[in-house]
Amino acid sequence: MSVQTIISLALLTWTIGNARATQKPEDSMDNNFSPATVKVIVEAEIVEETMQTGELNPHHYPAQRAARAVQHYINTRYGSPFKVFMINKVHSGNAEDINNAGRKYQLEISFQEIISNSTHKCSAEVLFPRGEIQGSPEVSVLCEELETLNTTKDDEALYQKLKTRQSMVVAQNLPDSHGHIDPDMKPLWYLGIVASSFIMLKESTENTLYNMAQVGNVTQLATETDELKFDYFILLHDMVSQEIIRWKLQINWSPLEGVKVQQMEKMPHCHECKKPPNTE
Repeated sequence: MSVQTIISLALLTWTIGNARATQKPEDSMDNNFSPATVKVIVEAEIVEETMQTGELNPHHYPAQRAARAVQHYINTRYGSPFKVFMINKVHSGNAEDINNAGRKYQLEISFQEIISNSTHKCSAEVLFPRGEIQGSPEVSVLCEELETLNTTKDDEALYQKLKTRQSMVVAQNLPDSHGHIDPDMKPLWYLGIVASSFIMLKESTENTLYNMAQVGNVTQLATETDELKFDYFILLHDMVSQEIIRWKLQINWSPLEGVKVQQMEKMPHCHECKKPPNTE
């Protein structure tokens, strides 16, 4: 699979998840735009508005960037193979400088749980720390509705199915070059989105905009504990630089304990790579 194809898949996923959060044609990042055009649009907004304080345009980069950090945070807290959140709409936003601590964003956001297609409004604060070595953003969310979303029945059914398999599940290229995912593999794709949110939250700054492009491969590992264990190879799309960034993850999951990232490793840049490892 070519890098261009992977970027196109990433743009398609990004567009679907953000179609309701954008208003202007130039903000929509429609999949008809070339990656170069998307790069120009994103970079222009970063240069123009990243340092803005006070009331923010909820459709522009600063508010959307901060809202994306909240999205990743919510997925790390509440996500599962049957519960994945994406931004539906940023209603309002404000930004202020906090002395030497960084820049704080206050946001009103609606999130869409993409499997049940339910929408939930939340209030959030995001602090992007300032310094030579920028740490992960600090996120706090008030969104009581998320506690009421119960996917225990579906989670438990998948857990038992995978726990009692005679052979470990292995899947590659989710989605494939045509954007297709086998229905049986969709829970592993959603689990990959949740796992990638741990990376994207950790790596987020005021100058980044990430999207998960593809699960290159996922392998279930043998384990003697009650939790299931998986190795994931994930491709992230950096919307600013247009690079595909490769990460290896090892995660545990069970309906009781949720998703836990045990290991994460950023792989070296590979501008010529056309396929993730082990997909021949």
